[in-house]
Amino acid sequence: MIVHRADPGDEFATRERCHITELLNHARNPALSVARCRVEPGVTTELHALTATAEIYVLIEGAAQMDDGTGLWRPVAAMDCIEIAAGAPQRIRNTGPRDLVFLAICTPRFLPPAYRPLE
Repeated sequence: MIVHRADPGDEFATRERCHITELLNHARNPALSVARCRVEPGVTTELHALTATAEIYVLIEGAAQMDDGTGLWRPVAAMDCIEIAAGAPQRIRNTGPRDLVFLAICTPRFLPPAYRPLE
C-alpha cells in the first residue's frame, strides 16, 4: 500500500484561471491522476481540451455552470459528476459566492502536453 499525502501549500495557479493541488499524478500509476481544483467566485476557466485524456469532475463545494464549447451553459453543483470525453472542449464558471472546489480525475494521468487551449 502507498499513501499519498498532499500538502495544501503545494497549490499552484494555472493559465486556465484555476488553482490546482495534485493529489495523485505519478509515472508509476500512468492510468490515472487526481487533482483538487479551486476556482474563485466569478471566474470562468479557459476554454480548453485534453488530447487523448478523458476527465471526470467531481464537484465538492459550490455552484457553477459548465460549457462544452457550444456556449450552452449547464448548471452544476456539489455532488455532481461531469464526464468529459478525451478531446472535448470544456470550461467551468463559478457562479457562487465562495470558491468552487472539485476533483479532476484524468484517465490516463494528466500530462501538461495534453492541455490544448481553445481561446
